[in-house]
Amino acid sequence: MVNIIWMLMLLIGIIFAAINGTMEAVNEAIFKGAQDAVTICIGLISILVFWLGLMRIAQASGLLEGLAKIMKPIATRLFPEVPSNHPAMGYILSNMTANLFGLGNAATPMGIKAMEQLKKLNGDKDTASRSMITLLAINTASITLIPTTVISIRMNYGSANPTEIVGTTLIATACSTLAAIMIDRFFYYRRVRKGREL
Repeated sequence: MVNIIWMLMLLIGIIFAAINGTMEAVNEAIFKGAQDAVTICIGLISILVFWLGLMRIAQASGLLEGLAKIMKPIATRLFPEVPSNHPAMGYILSNMTANLFGLGNAATPMGIKAMEQLKKLNGDKDTASRSMITLLAINTASITLIPTTVISIRMNYGSANPTEIVGTTLIATACSTLAAIMIDRFFYYRRVRKGREL
């Protein structure tokens, strides 16, 4: 449905440009946009390859395992229904660690795997469990130490200091993660309270 709307808007824009005689400007914008998209993609790929390589080194050296051990007590409190030795917990910890380093593209497959495992723990029901909702909230807010994607975009556009946003990003993502956890817990306990009243 969204694709149909997008195509309809594009068609209306081209017809409008043809009627008003501004097709040259439309063509120029299309090619300029395509050029910018390729430039941004190449820049993002280079940064992601660099950070994914560092993550691979960190994984081989045991640093990621150490970070997962540090984060495990927090994760077990956030996800009390998930056994600490269950594969879902491993995927959750990997997802949180990747998000911590601003590697959203690397975190996504881990999040999907975690959701699959959480669904199995939930008896393959179609309704989301408490842990699934919590993971979604934390993954969306995701506290970030190094915003690699934003740094890459700033580098591509010639920023004098592309890493100056690290501090503010850390503060903003810490606040968003805390807010996500608080809202998640608020609705969970509210639902539990309503269930007891019935």
